[in-house]
Amino acid sequence: MFDNRHRTRIPSAHTTASPLQAEGFAPTASPTGRVPRTRAGSTWSGICAAALLSVVLIVFIGQNTRSVQVNFLGMGGSLPLALALLIAAVGAAVLTMVVGTVRIAELRRLSNQRR
Repeated sequence: MFDNRHRTRIPSAHTTASPLQAEGFAPTASPTGRVPRTRAGSTWSGICAAALLSVVLIVFIGQNTRSVQVNFLGMGGSLPLALALLIAAVGAAVLTMVVGTVRIAELRRLSNQRR
């Protein structure tokens, strides 16, 4: 309901929105009753997952300090088991990202050609 003299919103007695929602500052609930996702909420979830993964990684490194012999493409050396496994995992992740990047670029090029 609006007051025509001052063009201000007059709160209704049966409004269920909070004052912040009424002013347009807070997200409103969806029809299912859940609050919609926000970038800040997604970022917070990502940071929590990264922190948990970091704790697991620290425990893994602490438990696998034994030195192992590693040979790869004619090179050899001795390094802690955890470090050898982490290097292998990072190498696999980088390879996967390169292949994914090439595929995304290929799909974008095909999409632009069809336009």
